[in-house]
Amino acid sequence: MSTPAPQVTLPVPVVLVDDHHMFRTGVRASLDERVTVVGEAADVDEAVAVIHAQRPPVVLLDVHLPGGTGGGGAEVVRLCADLVGAQVTRFLALSVSDAAEDVVAVIRAGARGYVTKNISAHELSGAVVQVAGGDAVFSPRLAGFVLDAFGTAAGEVSVADDELDRLSRREQEVMRLIARGYSYREVASELFISIKTVETHVSAVLRKLQLSSRYELTRWAAARHIL
Repeated sequence: MSTPAPQVTLPVPVVLVDDHHMFRTGVRASLDERVTVVGEAADVDEAVAVIHAQRPPVVLLDVHLPGGTGGGGAEVVRLCADLVGAQVTRFLALSVSDAAEDVVAVIRAGARGYVTKNISAHELSGAVVQVAGGDAVFSPRLAGFVLDAFGTAAGEVSVADDELDRLSRREQEVMRLIARGYSYREVASELFISIKTVETHVSAVLRKLQLSSRYELTRWAAARHIL
């Protein structure tokens, strides 16, 4: 029997963990009304203490942190295993790094997602809400690392022909590039079409596949081995 998704009450309280004060200040200021920062930390030891004190639904966590035994963000997640195991707190890595080893290490430790620092403020707030609701969230270019390292999650199936048959050939091309993390401009350049045409195709793809965002599209494509 599957565990029901947690109910999300807005704004979602988060603890922000990053060793750069100016970055924490910028994130705090840019998060929208769906999220409220209830604590901050700059190193491993401080993070573990603040997280246990606040018990937030979500922690925004840099992967490279001083302190502890040198394990960075992954060490923070492991030292908060009691909260993770009880599904009290979920970790969303937020890092400048898009290196496979960083992604895999923090996810293996128990984080629920990984996004890079070029994410927009609106998308980051949305990612926090998704993680609070039990979803796994990844920047599109990183999904392949997770799939390669951990394989397809239980219950996910190979791609069904009827799902792809809903999409035209051009929509399938656009879908794959968007799922891999290409921007609309990059897709337009790759396929020699206008950005407006890309937007039209993406809207059609999301509608036909009954998805609501490019993050959901990436998970859909990764689960079906068509990234």
